[in-house]
Amino acid sequence: MGEQIISKTYTGKEAGATINFEADAVMAAQGYSPVFQSWAPGQWQSRTFIAVLLLCFLIVGIPALVYMLIVINFQSWLDPLIIISALPAALAGIVWLLFVTHTTISVPALTGSIMCMGVATANSILVVSFAKEQLPDADSAADAAILAGFTRFRPVIMTALAMMMGMLPMALGIGEGAEQNAPLGRAVVGGLLFATVATLFFVPVFFTLLHRGRRIQK
Repeated sequence: MGEQIISKTYTGKEAGATINFEADAVMAAQGYSPVFQSWAPGQWQSRTFIAVLLLCFLIVGIPALVYMLIVINFQSWLDPLIIISALPAALAGIVWLLFVTHTTISVPALTGSIMCMGVATANSILVVSFAKEQLPDADSAADAAILAGFTRFRPVIMTALAMMMGMLPMALGIGEGAEQNAPLGRAVVGGLLFATVATLFFVPVFFTLLHRGRRIQK
């Protein structure tokens, strides 16, 4: 039996139960099983625009905004650069987990990415601020960075694990309708997984390189 396409355009409130009622009646009369495809004019364009806007904000806006806010807080142009150095690792983790799970980039995924950036920045601030406090008393920038890595290891791990464990059920997409919000959880889990490693290992190294030969006098 061939395929027969019956189309009709609905506007306003008609695009609700009216479609199902009329389609069921027509298909039942001719002995076909109905297959529905609905299209809302402008819906795809608006979603695409929001996704592109969030993606641009994620790549350019968030690092720039975070950097300027930390510059005001730390009264320095150098330390905020060290803090946001963990964000590329977060982006890599987000892309990696979305790729592994065959998840497309969507508005929930970008929203989760923004959440991940906030937690990653907070953890990086913990390490850099403590290293900067220890710099006057340490023998070198490397000693201050190592001490900060060991001292802030537990707070960073606890913060990241709490966030990832909370998002794990959402990331697994278990349950009816859970797949809709799964990209948000996967973005958070993947981003924090990479960002935590970068915060504990790469950020102290970057701190040592930029503060090498410098000591802050009391």
